[in-house]
Amino acid sequence: MRRLVIVGASLAGLRAVESARRNGFTGEIVLVGAEEHLPYDRPPLSKAFLRQDGPAHVVPFRPERELREELDVDLLLGAPAEGLDTTAREVTVAGMGLPYDALVIATGATPRSLAGTAGVAGVHALRTKDDAVSIRNGLDAGARTVVIGAGFIGSEVASAARGRGLPVTVVEALDVPLSRAIGSEAGLACAELHRANGTELRLGTGVSGIESTGSRVTGVRLDSGAALPADLVVLGIGVTPATGWLEGSGVDLHESDRGVVCDATLATSAPGVYAAGDVAHVANPLFDGELMRLEHWTNAAEQGAAAARHAVDPAGARALATVPYFWSDWYAHRLQFVGTARADEVAVLRRDDAGLVALYRRGDRIAGALTVDRPKEIMKYRKRIADSGPWTEALAFADAGKASATA
Repeated sequence: MRRLVIVGASLAGLRAVESARRNGFTGEIVLVGAEEHLPYDRPPLSKAFLRQDGPAHVVPFRPERELREELDVDLLLGAPAEGLDTTAREVTVAGMGLPYDALVIATGATPRSLAGTAGVAGVHALRTKDDAVSIRNGLDAGARTVVIGAGFIGSEVASAARGRGLPVTVVEALDVPLSRAIGSEAGLACAELHRANGTELRLGTGVSGIESTGSRVTGVRLDSGAALPADLVVLGIGVTPATGWLEGSGVDLHESDRGVVCDATLATSAPGVYAAGDVAHVANPLFDGELMRLEHWTNAAEQGAAAARHAVDPAGARALATVPYFWSDWYAHRLQFVGTARADEVAVLRRDDAGLVALYRRGDRIAGALTVDRPKEIMKYRKRIADSGPWTEALAFADAGKASATA
């Protein structure tokens, strides 16, 4: 194998580069990225970077010299992939065919937009470095902020605004925030965090449009006809996998969202093509082979490394069986989640110290756990999930922790 092409200058794409070199690949590596920026860390964009005392710059994972000289990578930045020919083994970039012997797809996902917001200043999604800079500028100017969508990204933006003492309203179409992601029981606890910190919640409320004057946002119009004044509107209404360039390529795409379908080794339906990160639906052996598409930092890092390792050494490919993990920071609280929220039962245990544990059961075993301000416990639950630990033992462990917290 002479050339490995990685499409997506993301965390998953960078880990793929590093993994290929670490596993002895000495051929050519080409890293293709839609953004002009070098690969950088995305979680801080909605966390530390938006805080008033947060860092003023987004620093890339590695300087360009390291990528080009130490890792010997050819960088094609600011040039999104436009198509894929799996028969000829070529990626189309800037109208030109880029041949590959093996390919890793790490193009991530694209934020959903709201109709009528194109070209309206002050309305932003939060996915890229440029998005984060625009939102931070708005917060620096003291913007009245409306967040559409009470997911993790939107909630982190709300937290940053409240940390600056700014008024913020979160509008959510669901009656309970995050009920699809972590269940309604835990979602109610998350709603309490918002209210306790002065964030106004409009739940079970739809948005009919954006109001603007002179191409600058002035408010958000609700389905009820009411209008919320706003200088800054952040869209947190989800993402879709960035796979438009794969349509018609022969790579199987999931019927629900057009994400790339992979087996447990991250291989796609096309020979020599692997996928990793937000873009990929991957079969997870720990959860009965369930296809999971995860938008988490840890997942992107693990899958990016594994995809490249398998791409350069297909004979050594092994199923990737890991317990998903992610975290989120709200109002000086740390939320952490391991496993899956697709469960037969959810048990929520509150703590007198304002902490919380929610456990998720599948059959007779623990399948997931959410903690708030319990950082010493979360990885113990992750190990129990990896070991297919009994549900009764997980409950007993949680009850013991509750007793300890209240002692």
